[in-house]
Formats: sequence, C-alpha cells, structure tokens
Amino acid sequence: MKLHEMKNVAGAIHRKKRVGCGEGSGHGKTSGRGGKGQTARSGGSIRPGFEGGQMPLYRKLPHRGFNQDAFRTTIAVINVRDLAGLDASVTEVNATVLAANGFIRSGESKVKILGDGELKRALKVTAARFSDAAKAKIEAAGGQATVG
Repeated sequence: MKLHEMKNVAGAIHRKKRVGCGEGSGHGKTSGRGGKGQTARSGGSIRPGFEGGQMPLYRKLPHRGFNQDAFRTTIAVINVRDLAGLDASVTEVNATVLAANGFIRSGESKVKILGDGELKRALKVTAARFSDAAKAKIEAAGGQATVG
C-alpha cells in the first residue's frame, strides 16, 4: 500500500458543524449559545451557587458541626502474606522498609499488620498496630512483633 492509496476507516472523519448559517439549519441566529449576556460569551461562566448578587442560600442557612478530616491519622494496612513476599535478605521490617519495597506510600509512617496469609521465616516486625492473628503468626514463625 502506498501513501496516496491510504483511506480513513468509515466514520473516522466527521463533517464540521457549521453554525450561524441560517435558521433552517437548526444552528442559526444565536448559533446554539442561547440568548444574549454573560453566558453567551466565551469564558462567561457563573460559579455554582451564585444567585445574581442576592444572598445565596448556602450563606442564609446556619452551618453547624465539625469535621475531623484535617486531624485524621491514616494507617496503612499490610497483610502477613505481603511480609512473606519480601526479599530473603530482609530480617527487620518497619515502615521505611515497606515503603522502599513499594508496599506502602513513602509518606505513610503508621502501619497495621493483619493476619491474612502465612509466614515461614523469622522476621522482626515493628509497626503501629498488629491484629491478634498477625502477631500470633509472626511469633509462630520465630519472629518478633514490636509495637512502635
């Protein structure tokens, strides 16, 4: 096949919509932009909740309550199965080791170890929290579970 013989797939090219070309076209007069004013202009948009300068509803209503999101401590969750997948040279596991191996994000400093999976080698694991099952599995494999 040569360059001059190449064709587009059927339906790949669309006719450009021509607006403002007579009322009969269906896109005449205002060209699909509605009436006049701010919203007919390019870049003319009004933010959500704006009521034309009238006191908006969200300012009329009382605001009550408190949200703890800014103070929430996020704890990354790791299973015993993930610890078993670590390199054989690793003997001590903490948040920095887990972040270096891609199990948690680097900013997450608190880790909770859960008991899903099996562990066959002794590891010294330091984490913020352990589930009872995880602690039992780590210690059964000859390892140490330290809260810290």
